[in-house]
Amino acid sequence: MAVVAGFDDPTASLEQYPTPAGVAAHVVHLADLRGGVAGRTVVDLGAGTGMFALGAALRGAARVVGVELDGGALGVARANERRVGARTEVHWVRADATRPPLARDRLAAAGPVTAIMNPPFGAQTGNEHADRAFLKTVAGLADVSYSVHNAGSREFVEAFAADEGGTVTDAFAATLTLDRTYDHQTSESADVDAEVFRIEWPRDG
Repeated sequence: MAVVAGFDDPTASLEQYPTPAGVAAHVVHLADLRGGVAGRTVVDLGAGTGMFALGAALRGAARVVGVELDGGALGVARANERRVGARTEVHWVRADATRPPLARDRLAAAGPVTAIMNPPFGAQTGNEHADRAFLKTVAGLADVSYSVHNAGSREFVEAFAADEGGTVTDAFAATLTLDRTYDHQTSESADVDAEVFRIEWPRDG
């Protein structure tokens, strides 16, 4: 995972930053231990340069779909796929991750669907609550999801999941060590406190 390259030209309004390889590997490993990766369909919404999607591919997912709006990031993701050499092919889709051209019935044709994602925290002005739209999308696509959120989000995530009929089954803290990405940042690196949530979503029928 450490060989996965980050963004060539990140966009602040999209809150683009690379998910640290260690955090991504830990989340994918935990998802796999719970039966959510190997042999399953895995969707990464807001895939960026492919860290979670490629992690799932390396862990033996049956099918992986990475959805990303930024064409430049998808180009890096495709190069990263070649770099890591995973046996599972990743289907890269350029689209708004909150309105992806994915159908639940087609995704689930081969079995349960897992979503693993690091959505925008909504820290940028005009982009508040961005993670809400990602969770809303996942609720309609996945049987289970793993998502990274800003520290202090547990009350919001649990309430949102409950409103959609879902249940937060696990929550744990994570530290994202991020290198300086944008001109307005003054430190060469910073530790960002985050939380990761596992949510089980209801399926009709």
